[in-house]
Amino acid sequence: MLAWLLERPAVRDARTLITTITEDNAASWGLFTRFAKKRGFSFVTTPLFERDTHFQGRHDTEIQLAIRLSNRAADTTRKGFSMTQAPKPSAQIPDIAIYDRRESQVRSYARSMPRQFNRAEGVWMHDNQGGTYLDFLAGCSTLNYGHNHPVLKQALLDYISADGVAHGLDLHTDAKAKFLSTFETLILKPRGLDYRAMFPGPTGTNAVEAALKLARKVTGRQNVIAFTNGFHGMTLGALSATGNAGKRGGAGVPLAHVSHEAYDGYYGPEIDTADLLARRLEDGSSGVDAPAAILVETVQGEGGLNACSMEWLKKIAAIARQHGALFIVDDIQAGCGRTGTFFSFEPAGITPDIVTMAKSLSGMGLPFALTLVKPEYDQFKPGEHNGTFRGNNHAFVTATAALGEFWRDDRFAEDVRRKGEYLGQRLREIADAHGLTLRGRGMMQGINVGSGEVAEKITAAAFRRGVIIETSGADDEIVKVLAPLVIDDESFAKGLDILAESVAEALEGGVRVAAE
Repeated sequence: MLAWLLERPAVRDARTLITTITEDNAASWGLFTRFAKKRGFSFVTTPLFERDTHFQGRHDTEIQLAIRLSNRAADTTRKGFSMTQAPKPSAQIPDIAIYDRRESQVRSYARSMPRQFNRAEGVWMHDNQGGTYLDFLAGCSTLNYGHNHPVLKQALLDYISADGVAHGLDLHTDAKAKFLSTFETLILKPRGLDYRAMFPGPTGTNAVEAALKLARKVTGRQNVIAFTNGFHGMTLGALSATGNAGKRGGAGVPLAHVSHEAYDGYYGPEIDTADLLARRLEDGSSGVDAPAAILVETVQGEGGLNACSMEWLKKIAAIARQHGALFIVDDIQAGCGRTGTFFSFEPAGITPDIVTMAKSLSGMGLPFALTLVKPEYDQFKPGEHNGTFRGNNHAFVTATAALGEFWRDDRFAEDVRRKGEYLGQRLREIADAHGLTLRGRGMMQGINVGSGEVAEKITAAAFRRGVIIETSGADDEIVKVLAPLVIDDESFAKGLDILAESVAEALEGGVRVAAE
């Protein structure tokens, strides 16, 4: 019946088949999913109306099933965007007078990549001179699913076309309900997690500020323990927990109530810094005040791609529990699959008290941050912490579509882990050839080239060859690969080939390639 329907002239060009099915209708589920799988079509399910929330228990939950009616859609959503082009950078710097005249000099990325970009899809960015670039930056891990992913884009276009609510403060909306239901079903329940979702504002630093305020309210303490080389945001509370002197120098006021302790490996592999922290907290003469929270990244995205061991992470969580502090994991850059699991702390088997998320949470680069809190710590009074843009419904829509597309089963995560192993192998080959070392985990790895000056030469050489890549670390000494997680193998290999050439040019004086 469905095959006959799709051959009708009126719907022959249709790209999506959408139906609603009650949760317990096994016959309909079987009919539509068998149809999709037999033809290689991808499909997304989204909770529409909940039995208890919307129907007061009088009707079963209604779920929307959307089937993408093309094999190409299935390929691009599950296997990554295929490589239909090669990097071809433009040769000339465009007219940037308007930026010099009107934009603040605080801008940074545009200085090392002076082109005017006007279009992007998948792993590719295009400038207004026709140049094409392979994106190994992905908005600093904001575009894990690539630029303008077709499923996410279509979900947003459909929502806007239907005049869906764009801005709703913290009002109840269909878009928020669908996101919460999908997040609960696909992320929290399968992992045995029970969190309340707090929408603090549009960016990661908002999520961290909310977490720190809440921890201090819950415990009645002021001090927070953060770690060397940590980065948590640019607003004052989050900046206080950030280690980088250059970033801290912009505050203009003292940054207090945070103790910065040694991260895993800070003193080398022979010294267990978790044991050092435990000793300092046990010693009443150490000068460290009892903490409200211990705040940690499992991989320090901006601080040099230092990746802690799972054993160390478990020790830190236990120390927090022992001393009555809330254990907070900042998963803003390492989360949403970047390390091979949705949450980067999953391999440790721990349950943080608070988790902060942002960046790729919306799936499409739309501002969206989330502070996940154990129910017993959800103690803010109504309106005690809020923000004008804490209800970005467009981001709810794309985030829901991303969860349904990539996190309904383990296939995507398995593919990310496979790519992470390949990335590590390729970077190890480059590093070994030049006596360098690696940093990071999963799909956020990089090479320590010793200095920011050398790293800048490498990223500039890569950009001349058409690869967008940036640096990390206290002195920008790490060349950091943050390719979209959906990148196809061919594009990935090509980009890493270019990186190898760029490292050789910078370190050995190889051939300098000019943009064509």
